[in-house]
Amino acid sequence: MRRGQRNTLTQPNDVALPDYDDVCLVLQGGGALGSYQAGVFEGLAEVGVEPTWTSGISIGALNTAIIAGNAPEDRVAALRGFWNTICQPADLIGHVGAFVPAAFGFANIGRKFSSMWAAARALTEGQKGFFSPRVQVPSIQTNSKRPSEVSFYDTSALRATLLQFADFDRINDGAMRVSVGAVNVRTGNLIYFDNTKMRLAPEHFMASGALPPGFPAVEIDGEFYWDGGLVSNTPLTEIIRESQHKDTLVFQVDLWSARGTLPGDFLDISERTKDIQYSSRTRAITDFVSHNQKHARLIKELLEHVPEKVRRTHPLLREARQVADGGAVNVVHLIYKNKFFEGHYKDYEFSNDTMDEHWASGLEDIRRSFGHPEWFEVPSHDLGFVTHDVHRFEPAPKATAEMPRAVEQKLDDVDVAEGV
Repeated sequence: MRRGQRNTLTQPNDVALPDYDDVCLVLQGGGALGSYQAGVFEGLAEVGVEPTWTSGISIGALNTAIIAGNAPEDRVAALRGFWNTICQPADLIGHVGAFVPAAFGFANIGRKFSSMWAAARALTEGQKGFFSPRVQVPSIQTNSKRPSEVSFYDTSALRATLLQFADFDRINDGAMRVSVGAVNVRTGNLIYFDNTKMRLAPEHFMASGALPPGFPAVEIDGEFYWDGGLVSNTPLTEIIRESQHKDTLVFQVDLWSARGTLPGDFLDISERTKDIQYSSRTRAITDFVSHNQKHARLIKELLEHVPEKVRRTHPLLREARQVADGGAVNVVHLIYKNKFFEGHYKDYEFSNDTMDEHWASGLEDIRRSFGHPEWFEVPSHDLGFVTHDVHRFEPAPKATAEMPRAVEQKLDDVDVAEGV
């Protein structure tokens, strides 16, 4: 949907999407979990919602390249092609490890084993069209190599994959605004590569996903860049900063849940640490924006007590009125909900089966979100900032004989409000 264009949604209910100045898609980093974002985008595409601005970090940046680099009618197929390329089917051990426990009534154990085995294969074999182990891992002590050569994996194959599934002339033609975040290794600053300010190439998107020490830094114009998630895993701040005087609808697709269960062992600690590390900034951003909107409303109410002539002529009061007359931001929050078989390795478990499950979860969540047409109304400017989340009021799943309480709690691991 382009600016000023009304769009009627037909799935799952008829919904008239109001006129927003911008419709933004915000894609968080999270490795293999990123196919959840592809499912969400399929749900947007099937009802004709076309973002005017897409911003991503890490795997979200790679999905952004595929979305922006294809015609609207080709985007879902291109995403499917990209994910089928970088994921792999189970091998013989994976099939046997899943089938044998299931044959004796332990399907959950078999599913967990196949997931663990797929992650182990990714570590040892790499992923086709994405990354491969270096033949000789650089010595820990050496300082003789360039930053682009110091890593456990080589990501040169990713460049060819991006060129296969994304048209970079289309990305740069400006039909959709594109922003992807990366960290300057030398300065430590997070910057955004934006197609309204520069011409984007595959390296800009690869830099956004260059998570050390696994992946090498990417050189751009003499500077080296790492994964933007090292500083902020959610590019919502960039959207908010430039939408102060616009009515903006944001589809924010997060891959990590801030809420979770207490860890019971060291592997659980590793998983929980990742969840907190990569999701907490989303909570901080939404808190910050909410407080800013409240302050703007207070300024606006105070200005009502100042004579109109003074408001028009005093420079500080004119500036205060500009601050108070901000736009309205509506965030439809889609947060990946952990599967029972996943563990600390979930962000590098690239099996086809798990990819399909992530994709289906994203598609289901966005379809259910469109079942609430009231969520998409432009918020009152007095309120200024609202969020919605389809999982927010869900009850916890009931425990079953096949699902122990610990697994039941993990299934409910979702940050329902992200601190708002």
